[in-house]
Amino acid sequence: LLTHSVTQWVPQGVLGIWDTCPETLKFRLSGFPRKHNEGRIEVFYKGEWGTICDDDFSLANAHVLCRQLGFVSATGWAHSAKYGKGTGKIWLDNVQCSGSERSVSVCKSRGWGNSDCTHDEDAGVICKDERLPGYVDSNVIEVLVDENKVEEVRLRPVFTIATKRMPVTEGVVEVKNKDGWAQICDNGWTPKNSRVVCGMMGFPHEKKVNKNFYKLYAERQKNHFLVHSVACLGTEVHLAACPLEFNYGNATESCPGGMPAVVSCVPGPLYAQSTAMRKKLKMQSTVRLKGGAKYGEGRVEVLKGSEWGTICDDRWNLLSASVVCRELGFGSAKEALTGARMGQGLGPIYMNEVQCTGHERSLWNCRYKNITTEDCKHTEDASLRCNVPYMVELPLTPHPWLCPAQVRILGGRSRYEGRVEVLRTETNGTLRWGLICGEGWGTEEAMVVCRQLGLGYANHGLQETWYWDSSNVTEMVMSGVKCTGDEMSLSQCQHHRTVNCQKAAARFSAGVICSETASDLVLNAPLVQQTTYIEDRPLHMLYCAAEEDCLSKSAAKANWPYGHRRLLRFSSQIHNIGRADFRPKAGRHSWVWHACHGHYHSMDIFTHYDLMSANGTKVAEGHKASFCLEDTDCDEGVSKRYECANFGEQGITVGCWDLYRHDIDCQWIDITDVKPGNYILQVVINPNYEVAESDFTNNAMKCNCKYDGHRIWVHNCHIGDAFSEEAEKKFEKYPGQFNNQIS
Repeated sequence: LLTHSVTQWVPQGVLGIWDTCPETLKFRLSGFPRKHNEGRIEVFYKGEWGTICDDDFSLANAHVLCRQLGFVSATGWAHSAKYGKGTGKIWLDNVQCSGSERSVSVCKSRGWGNSDCTHDEDAGVICKDERLPGYVDSNVIEVLVDENKVEEVRLRPVFTIATKRMPVTEGVVEVKNKDGWAQICDNGWTPKNSRVVCGMMGFPHEKKVNKNFYKLYAERQKNHFLVHSVACLGTEVHLAACPLEFNYGNATESCPGGMPAVVSCVPGPLYAQSTAMRKKLKMQSTVRLKGGAKYGEGRVEVLKGSEWGTICDDRWNLLSASVVCRELGFGSAKEALTGARMGQGLGPIYMNEVQCTGHERSLWNCRYKNITTEDCKHTEDASLRCNVPYMVELPLTPHPWLCPAQVRILGGRSRYEGRVEVLRTETNGTLRWGLICGEGWGTEEAMVVCRQLGLGYANHGLQETWYWDSSNVTEMVMSGVKCTGDEMSLSQCQHHRTVNCQKAAARFSAGVICSETASDLVLNAPLVQQTTYIEDRPLHMLYCAAEEDCLSKSAAKANWPYGHRRLLRFSSQIHNIGRADFRPKAGRHSWVWHACHGHYHSMDIFTHYDLMSANGTKVAEGHKASFCLEDTDCDEGVSKRYECANFGEQGITVGCWDLYRHDIDCQWIDITDVKPGNYILQVVINPNYEVAESDFTNNAMKCNCKYDGHRIWVHNCHIGDAFSEEAEKKFEKYPGQFNNQIS
């Protein structure tokens, strides 16, 4: 993947596919315009990329090639260089496969490199947009750089004060090749070059450098100039994508009248010292990233009017992705991802075929097409990963409670799990690894650790880790850790000033299980609005509901079995739009049997139902235990996996939904004691964060409602983060309905 240290790169507009076949062959899709599952087929053989001629090409050939690309099958193929003409070798001609071969290399052909075709006859394939089981799909559109030119780029600070600041925003530009680190001559160096370097380092903008500070330093140093000149356009995402002139003679004397190139970058608001800068970004941005595990990655969403929506991945590339990254205060784009790689969005899809030059200040300034209903689905939502500043935290402080963590996890079955250990500084200045007390440790804390270590999402936050005893570290050095889940590192979370742990044995230390994918549950807000009604239900029909605590407290004082309770009923349709199945935290060996209703509860509290006054005070509440998490129905092409019948496995598959109908027990709020008035109906899924998700901000749904003592009117139902901040404030300050006419 495209990082500062990676040496494998593929052309802009090209989907990099790693080797999946028995031979040392690689395959990729390229060309333009195309989607991530189609394109000109290219083969890497004997150190060189080449194409395949369309003579005798067939759907059977396409099936074999699509499987080697990691897709389940082909839906079509293209001839006559539909995706543009390739370059270099035409490796195969007159290919004839039966369709069952494991590799195109065993199909009949004229042999490698034997062809009478031109690139006007380059073949293309259209693969079914479904991955082979176990295939890790990157859906990455990357960029061409020459690995022989530049492997890594860094900013090396030269002044003492700069070396102690993180992130490093200013310094000498150095490049690494096979011989080590070297400098770039600054003769002809332009702000466009600086923009590219800053983008690589994770910064949105460059600024002018006072070169006088560096001249004296440069005169005292023996410099090795690898690069004589650089001529970037300013839109490149890597310095090696710019035209470079290398020094092949005496590199120490090849910068006459010049000095090593120095760059100074402007950090984005998230990495700035000023809190005012952070607030500025939050208030002004019309683009956001959702569903990513780390800062600087996620599904791209744009604000139009007062509602957020997604963009389609047609023609999505690194230039457009970089505009988004810089707009949000990060560097240039590291990856442009297609096919809802960061999960599917909700609501409208606003933009299609976005085409940016790379100089735009906002994605809305780029060329794009408006969406028609048949153009795109949320399975084509575009996402990205940005270059972000390198943040290393050094435990320099002598106060243990202030010490930033350099966290590590040890003892797990893989690098994605283990006991959490933190490095702290003792009062005498020595460094020592220690454990974190497991009391109160949960999903939010695990989310921060997994993010800090670059291990994706948190699957579980564990309070006991006796089964991961692989370290000689035994002392608790941190306790009372409490995170919101949004922090970049554990050092930003609250914790006790001095260790206070009731269970201080090492077996009770905190642990995590991380994952590259996670589920994401959202409620169908329009269905709640359509199905809400009031029922007066006789008490003699509510014994089981009372046993499961589904009625308000006043029900205990009622004259059972006479009388009734007034119930606000509605249906809940809960979709999993993430990239992993939603499974109960507890295994079925620990599910609780409820004899009255005759079913097991896999989660005691799956959803909260609240009726609130305008000031946020709860006037009535309810909850729903997950007596049955199953796939009620699924999107087209997705198969059901979970069914509750016969003590079956419970969960919600990606692309499926679980429906709790309005007419089942506890699917209500008991409003018997509620007075007429204007209220807010709120439903929160997975309220206790028992199961990890990629995005918790869309777990809440709110509606305005008016209750006149006999009937109820519900309107304006929406997912918690679907509106702009301004629209959400208007919703919260809503004065209420003065009549029953709701437009």
